[in-house]
Amino acid sequence: MKNKIRLTLMCILLAFSILLNLVSCGVANAISAKDLMEGIEAREVNEREADDDFVNNQMALSLKLFKESSKESKGKNVLVSPLSVQLALAMTANGAEGKTRAEMETLLGGEIDLEKLNEYLYTYIKNLPSEEKSKLEIANSIWFKSGEITVNDSFLQTNKDYYDASVYEADFDKNTVKDINSWVNQNTDGMIEKIVDEIDEETIMYLINTIMFDAEWSVKYKEESIREGEFTSIDEKIQKVDMMRSTEGIYIETENAIGFKKNYKGGKYGFVALLPNESINIHDFVNSLTETELLYALENASHETVYATMPKFKYEYELNMNEVLKALGMATAFEEGKAEFNGMGQTEYGMYIGKVLHKAFISVDEAGTRAGAVTSVAMDGNAAPMEPKTVKLDRPFFYMIIDNETNLPIFIGTLTTVK
Repeated sequence: MKNKIRLTLMCILLAFSILLNLVSCGVANAISAKDLMEGIEAREVNEREADDDFVNNQMALSLKLFKESSKESKGKNVLVSPLSVQLALAMTANGAEGKTRAEMETLLGGEIDLEKLNEYLYTYIKNLPSEEKSKLEIANSIWFKSGEITVNDSFLQTNKDYYDASVYEADFDKNTVKDINSWVNQNTDGMIEKIVDEIDEETIMYLINTIMFDAEWSVKYKEESIREGEFTSIDEKIQKVDMMRSTEGIYIETENAIGFKKNYKGGKYGFVALLPNESINIHDFVNSLTETELLYALENASHETVYATMPKFKYEYELNMNEVLKALGMATAFEEGKAEFNGMGQTEYGMYIGKVLHKAFISVDEAGTRAGAVTSVAMDGNAAPMEPKTVKLDRPFFYMIIDNETNLPIFIGTLTTVK
């Protein structure tokens, strides 16, 4: 039925370890659809450096998205990239109007309006480092159906200016399915082969974000530091796992948890792990976290010797985020007949969001993960010696891959079971 015209947003993130002898997978088929923005330069825009308002808002949004996602996936391993979700939604919000825009703006920016948020995100993404041994790549694209919508040039230009989005007009047939999957494949270095099986006839636009992060540990685990150990899963099952042991230099503590940070090559990104006190359930711990407490813990991490133990782990995660976003106050965008997306373009019937799909994969082993790190600072030789801390991640724990410059998470997860 043509009166059900939908937008589909996909947030695709990939996290996988770099092995020294890994050969990149070949990229699939070439994209037959023409990028309408090819050759069109992004206009110069105002930059807005990350400040306390932006950092506090980003951490608050990250925790909101993660908490609601955890409710939808209770008992399971969870992995969310708040940045990926925000980028896909920010592109969409640039075409929203009225109450729809107001709700999206409040969720994504809090007290920050959309125009300023575009400037913040543009500058933040531009300044995120990407190096050979610590690589972070972000890509955005917009796909719209031929003959169903006349897309506003201003909407496309704004998303080109701030998000460097590619734009494709296509028939939304089997060839379009191949093209979308090829684009995803190319922008994840061949690690995700496809995201679309078929296109619903009611769907006339896709907004897709990919985040790919490959990083080696600053100090890799040696063979002798990996031994068989036990992990107690959320359902109290004892699992035999490979435990990685290391000595770290950054200790983190909150009222209800202890943890550490392990850096990646280059020191620009870090892996933060927090182990709740034994008396606290992992879900209760997550729900109790606030942006103020988490930022304070990261900013006041101490430089101490930490004997850290962490399991190798690897898992996939997928979630339809519609209910998550509705619960966070963005309901109107999903309502047929009420959503206002006229800023995107003109259609015979109104548009609304049909689905926000989030997919993730992570692998943590002796070589690395997706994430960046912070360089540990050695204690002053004149300081009084401290007793080493011990953090053994042998039961459900909370973790983040963070940008060390701002302490903001690129990925947030909970590991509740290893196998």
